[in-house]
Amino acid sequence: MIVIIDYGMGNLESVKNAVLFLGKEAVVTASPERLQSAKKIIFPGVGHFAQAVKQLESRRLIDPLKEKIKEGVPFLGICLGMHLLFEKSSEAQGVSGLGVIKGKVSRFDDNGLIVPHMGWNQIKKVQSPKSKVQSQDEMVDLFEGIEDGSYFYFAHSYFCQPREKVALATTDYGQEFVSALGKKNIWGIQFHPEKSQKKGLKVLENFLKA
Repeated sequence: MIVIIDYGMGNLESVKNAVLFLGKEAVVTASPERLQSAKKIIFPGVGHFAQAVKQLESRRLIDPLKEKIKEGVPFLGICLGMHLLFEKSSEAQGVSGLGVIKGKVSRFDDNGLIVPHMGWNQIKKVQSPKSKVQSQDEMVDLFEGIEDGSYFYFAHSYFCQPREKVALATTDYGQEFVSALGKKNIWGIQFHPEKSQKKGLKVLENFLKA
C-alpha cells in the first residue's frame, strides 16, 4: 500500500490524484496503525516546519515514520516533506526534524531575491541519480527519462543544506541549492511533482518503481 501522510497540511489530494493517474492505489492517512502496512510512503509538504512537527507529534507519527524508514520502506519527501528529513530548520529554532539526513534547512537571502521562490526553474543533475532500495536490493533512478536541465515547479522560501553526499540535483536561485536528494531508501525533492506536468508525473512514476 502506498501511504500519503496526512499531517493537516499540504496538497494531499493533488498528490493522491497524481498517483491514481499513474495507475496505483494510495491512501491518505494520519493513522500510525495504517502506516505500519505501508509499502511506500509519500510525504507532501506545504506550510511551516514547526507546525508540521507539532502535527506529527500530536498524531503519534514521528516514531512510526522513523521506524519505517529504518526498515527500508521507500520514502519520498516533497518540499516541506523534504525539509523534515533534516535535523533542524532556521524557520523553527529549537525544533528538531526527523534527522534521517544530516544537515539543516535555511532561508533564502531576501537581498536581491524575491522570496518565496515561486515558479518554474531548472534542475541540474550532479551525480548518478540512483539510490539503493534496501528492502528490494535494486537501483532506482528518480530522474530516469528526464533530461538534465528540465524545468519543474517550485514554491518555497527555505532550502536544504545537507552535510552528506546525497544531492541528486541542484537548482540555481541566487545561489545553487539542492533540489533533489537520495540516500538508500530515502528521496527528497524540493519541487512539486503534482504541479510539474509530465516531468513531475515521471518523477513520481520512477519513485513508485522502488
